[in-house]
Amino acid sequence: MSTVLPRVTPRRELPTELTSLVLSAEQRAAAHMIASLLLDYPDDAWFARLPLLQERAADLPTPIADALTRFIAAATTAGTTEWQRRYVVTFDLKRKCSLYLSYYATGDTRKRGTALVTFLEAYRAAGWEFDAQELPDYLPAVLEFSALSDSPIAEALIASHREGIEVLRAALEAMDSEWAAVVRAITLSLPPVDARTRERFLALAPFAPVSQRGDS
Repeated sequence: MSTVLPRVTPRRELPTELTSLVLSAEQRAAAHMIASLLLDYPDDAWFARLPLLQERAADLPTPIADALTRFIAAATTAGTTEWQRRYVVTFDLKRKCSLYLSYYATGDTRKRGTALVTFLEAYRAAGWEFDAQELPDYLPAVLEFSALSDSPIAEALIASHREGIEVLRAALEAMDSEWAAVVRAITLSLPPVDARTRERFLALAPFAPVSQRGDS
């Protein structure tokens, strides 16, 4: 007799809840800029920046500083070729680890186009123009916007996609990925997760993007 597969699957659990830190505006900006740079593709210029980023990270509150410096140490030990390979495997081949925030809520649907326009409008409303090869919902770009802009729009933009960041953190932590440390540092710099955001995370997590190459 064959086994009948269930029609339902267990809900994914929230990632371990982190206690948000009280940061000054300058500390939050520094944390977001460092995280932005660390989440970019690790080319030669990326590696050349690591000593300076480690120095800047050391001035942040200990939980954030420790997460970022551990990540930098791991990258330095691994070296350019191996770290690039890990980056591609993590972010290019695993859609559940997408660095494009609107993807968690919309996937590859027509709604995503509208979401991307919303990002562009947010940048412009704060007095900035988005001029990059990446899409405007690229997490490093959103973090850079948060770091450089003193407009409340920048804070609102990243806060409105907090659940996507939590889905990303959950996926990275489940993989025991080194990049989980960077996303944890981001989480520590953001306001606490409220009940509504927790429910939105649980609604998103079961449907978080999966790889086109068989990744689950």
